[in-house]
Amino acid sequence: MTDRHDQPVLRVSDVMGTELHTIDGLATAAEAMASMKRLQISSLVVNRRHGNDELGVITVSDLARDVITQDRAPERVNVYEIMSKPALTVRSGMLARYAVRLLVQFGVSRALVIDDDGNPLGLVTLRDLVLGLSDA
Repeated sequence: MTDRHDQPVLRVSDVMGTELHTIDGLATAAEAMASMKRLQISSLVVNRRHGNDELGVITVSDLARDVITQDRAPERVNVYEIMSKPALTVRSGMLARYAVRLLVQFGVSRALVIDDDGNPLGLVTLRDLVLGLSDA
């Protein structure tokens, strides 16, 4: 399918990763680092603590900025202290080009993908979106 500008219509759901790995906000930065290393990923979704809470995200960049460069002991820092919350979210049906604009506007490299009811479906990165939109 193409849009009115004869560009292919690419939605977030077409390029998102559907494997979500989660962690509790009370876990330590050391536990987050160990999970990321074991799973070979660079971000974890932080679970909600209750029904009215929002999801968070912790990334390798958060760990680098708030733990490593600050010379803090990873065993003494909790995930909730350094995560991004609420996580930036995009709907799975959003056009990829709008998702790119949103991520660039907020200066982030990834967003949590949600369905129309706000349930998490996966993660999408700026890399996924840009390369998905390339003609190659």
